[in-house]
Amino acid sequence: MEEKNFNNLSKEVTPNRLELEDVNLDLKMRGSNLNNAAREGAELEHHLSPWQAMKAYPMAIFWAVLVSMCVVMEGYDTILIGNFFAYPSFAKKYGTYFPNVTTNDGYQLTAAWQAGLGNAGGVGAFFGVLLNGYLVGIFGQKRVLLGSLIVLSAFIFLTFFAPNIQVLTAGEVLCGLPWGVFATIAPAYASEVLPLSLRVYLTSYTNMCFIIGQLIAAGVLDGCLKITSQWAYRIPFAIQWTWPVFLFPILLFAPESPWHLVRKGRLEEAEHSLKRLVRSSAGIDTKETLATIVHTNNLEQELSTGTSYMDCFKGPELRRTEIACVAFAGQVLSGSTFAYNSTYFFQQVGLPSDLTYKLNTGGTGMALFGTLVAWFALMPYFGRRTIYLLGMFTMATILFVIGILNVKTQEHGIGMTQAVLTLAWTLTFQLSVGQLGWALPAEVGSTRLRQKTICLARNSYYIISVISQCLEPYFMNPTEWNLKGYTGFVWGATAFLTFAWAYFRLPETRGRTFGELDILFAKRVPARKFAGYDVSGIEGADVSEVVRKVSEAGF
Repeated sequence: MEEKNFNNLSKEVTPNRLELEDVNLDLKMRGSNLNNAAREGAELEHHLSPWQAMKAYPMAIFWAVLVSMCVVMEGYDTILIGNFFAYPSFAKKYGTYFPNVTTNDGYQLTAAWQAGLGNAGGVGAFFGVLLNGYLVGIFGQKRVLLGSLIVLSAFIFLTFFAPNIQVLTAGEVLCGLPWGVFATIAPAYASEVLPLSLRVYLTSYTNMCFIIGQLIAAGVLDGCLKITSQWAYRIPFAIQWTWPVFLFPILLFAPESPWHLVRKGRLEEAEHSLKRLVRSSAGIDTKETLATIVHTNNLEQELSTGTSYMDCFKGPELRRTEIACVAFAGQVLSGSTFAYNSTYFFQQVGLPSDLTYKLNTGGTGMALFGTLVAWFALMPYFGRRTIYLLGMFTMATILFVIGILNVKTQEHGIGMTQAVLTLAWTLTFQLSVGQLGWALPAEVGSTRLRQKTICLARNSYYIISVISQCLEPYFMNPTEWNLKGYTGFVWGATAFLTFAWAYFRLPETRGRTFGELDILFAKRVPARKFAGYDVSGIEGADVSEVVRKVSEAGF
């Protein structure tokens, strides 16, 4: 085999044998042609550094960033609704008058409506995620994304013009449907259009978009605080129209995922998408890239990997689904409901309201800072498993320390110390689990089930999140269990249990192509042996030969 110069790809622009052969593309993607090209494509992926990949795939990065920006809207809304409860104009419009209530001129949303409205978007997102798993398999990611932007634009009218709390809640549920689509398409699309070395950065970028949405919402809410009319809450709702208007006309020109097109047998279109993603002068042979996709898809078909939700729970896919779901749910199990943006906790330990606001804003800024630090200081040098384990263990330790300090919470400075520890928790969260909770589900699922695996993982997050949000008020409320800082023991325990699970079950996916991951899971390689397991003798081999070797290993 001719040796490639991976250090200077710009000199590799000469066409290979697949380009020179005047044969139908479908025939080129068979037999020895396919195997050899897939082997060369996989070899290139392994040798391509992040900097080389950035220069070779600028348009892939651009489209992945644009698609992920749809998630900004869900992050925006998570901050919006909870803060509206304290707006006098909002409470007067949608609340009930209570003579004994001194705030908001006696108007207040009941606890039931606060819970219902606060969780409405999440409920809608849950069903939107499930629906997305079906729709993407039929229509592809691009068309589903564009359709969701149109639908969201229509549903925002319900929240903007809602005459009562019932219509507003219904509008939030309906807006949640496209939000669920955005949250699961973004990491899947990024993982399918980007090369191996950039995969973790742009799948975890979804998390940054969520934070950006929260920061925008905090700024908008601060700007509307002094408005006393109905526009105090209508303006923040109206701003949500900005994103579909901005994103839709640009995303009309986005390329469809080549993996989806290969699964549909549309190889010519898949190659066209690949050519749109890579710089023409980079020397990347798109037919070799296409060959790796076709080879991986063929391998998964031979390993009996289906495309339905039920297939996510069969054979090796059950393990992959478990890893994706627990890794994503780990964002909540690590204690985020308690320690992330913990305004109520700050109040309970006696901190003044102005300091509480500053700590919250600082915490959100620290989250964004942690994301950038993780990109440049951790991910290039450490594996996903290592970062996830260390992050989860550190967060469990911080939460236990917060709980221990609660014994002395009446002493001067202890409450502030606990507050600072929650900021340290926030930084640790964004350095590790906050990022990888998005990235890991996009990597561990098989390519034929990737979208559905991400959907199941995201919904596991939503389910655990709803449970935690129902429990947290009881932990913290002085009229209920009044645990205050002792709540750290509860979430410290769940974080430690997640750490123990990750130690035994979470494999290392860094530096592994999707084809290699298929082989490792099919051979049931233990999680702690993933990083050093050698698949060089199997990768790029004939599909039937790969299946035979996997079967001999006990599959």
